[in-house]
Amino acid sequence: MKRRPEQATLRPLQPQLGLPRCGWPKFFNVFPATPTGGSVEPDTRALPCSCRSSSLAGIRLIFAPLGLCASRSIRYRFHVSASCDTIGIGLAGFGTVGSGVWNMLARNGGLIADRARGALRFEIRRIVVRDPGKEREVTAPAELFTTDWQSVVEDPSVDVVVELIGGTDVAYELVAAALVAGKPVVTGNKALLAERGGDLFALSREHDTPIHFEAAVAGGIPIIKALQESLVGNRVSSITGIINGTSNYILMRMTEAELDYPAALKEAKELGYAEVDETLDVNGWDAAHKAILLGTIAHGFLIDPEEVYVRGIEYVRPLDIRFAKDLGYVVKLLCIVREHGDGSIEIRTQPSFIPKSHILASVNDVFNAVAVRGDAIGDALFYGRGAGQDPTSSSVVADLVEAGRLLRQGRGSGHRGFLPYRETGTLKPIDETETAYYVRFPVTDRPGVVADIASLLAEAGIGISGTHSPVDPDQPDAEFVDMVFLLHTCPFGTLKGALKKIEALDCVTERPVVFRIETL
Repeated sequence: MKRRPEQATLRPLQPQLGLPRCGWPKFFNVFPATPTGGSVEPDTRALPCSCRSSSLAGIRLIFAPLGLCASRSIRYRFHVSASCDTIGIGLAGFGTVGSGVWNMLARNGGLIADRARGALRFEIRRIVVRDPGKEREVTAPAELFTTDWQSVVEDPSVDVVVELIGGTDVAYELVAAALVAGKPVVTGNKALLAERGGDLFALSREHDTPIHFEAAVAGGIPIIKALQESLVGNRVSSITGIINGTSNYILMRMTEAELDYPAALKEAKELGYAEVDETLDVNGWDAAHKAILLGTIAHGFLIDPEEVYVRGIEYVRPLDIRFAKDLGYVVKLLCIVREHGDGSIEIRTQPSFIPKSHILASVNDVFNAVAVRGDAIGDALFYGRGAGQDPTSSSVVADLVEAGRLLRQGRGSGHRGFLPYRETGTLKPIDETETAYYVRFPVTDRPGVVADIASLLAEAGIGISGTHSPVDPDQPDAEFVDMVFLLHTCPFGTLKGALKKIEALDCVTERPVVFRIETL
């Protein structure tokens, strides 16, 4: 006759399996036979941090913590014994940020433990790199390095996986595997989350395993936590950000030192502010990926990167910088996320003119700033270093602490990723977005040029607030000049249609250059 659960025979667990005597919760000192006479494979992912043992392999048993039914479908979570106080980290990537995390834990690990009253201690137990033999500024024990990320996910001593390798292919496989294995993930990979976040956060929900990504946006600025927690009671109407430090530094140097773009880029690389391959930084997509994440969190639906308008700073010329200064503006690579009255969301990234009087105009160097407007808080500004080893490492370690607390508390989800509360959302088509504009036309210097251009703008219903054509004192009779038009607010699609006709004029020698003039 099959025994009922409460009549099941109890047998010692630790002596039979040779498990470490490290102060497990009392309900793990024994385990019952299954009520039906069957058994299940143990899920070692649910064992206490740092107490997992490979000796469990092949043992068939069922854990039944106090107060929970012995269902095979439930992965139990529980409070971890205080004596098992070290959380094992699998670190994927040991470049600038990865080595920064190593340094910060070495430098401030004791401080973190003190602030957590001794309940949180971290230890990096495995490090994934492409080349273990490479010379590095930061040294770690050779036995920690591996090229096999799967082995790190499967390592029972690893409780949290930190992904800092970048890219969207291998990184996706690594993060997905960790989530399926029930191991919390910390990542700073904005491209991965912007492009494949929908799938990853579905896995996070399915496997009840959190993914943390504060470091993915604005380096050391805690903007993700602010939007998800501090401003959770606000309807956010707009987010305006300078969130790429490389581009901000280049534009600052073009403004202050009157460097051209190639010279400013070269300087940024020499100072370590730009990657060897600067493409994503200068073409706008690094900032756009961050804007997509902010928009998703603020407005509750997944945003398709294919529908987002992005332009970079490669085409900005010193001439445009000078015009902006003369007109009372500065040029910044801006990310705009704005909700309209009809519920549609405008999201775009491009260099824009902003008034010198605006607070964002004073954000220089590699600093980032994010201005958030909520219906309750009003305007709030988040400012700080948006890139670099220490600021980004600070955000990674903050997420590690949160992941560790959730493991300690035994809370179920702790999910902090994309939590869509709207099944669908509508992005405002870029052609329907409206601002004023600065347009520079390279033209042949002949009578009637201004009239020809103005007539086509008038035909499109676009008003002109001013024109300007500076004279080069060294070439007063130059054959080719630049003619600048300041245009009234109109839909971007209307402007594009007019510019297509203007480009066909024989007096226009090159494609017109367009900057939005933002009203923030």
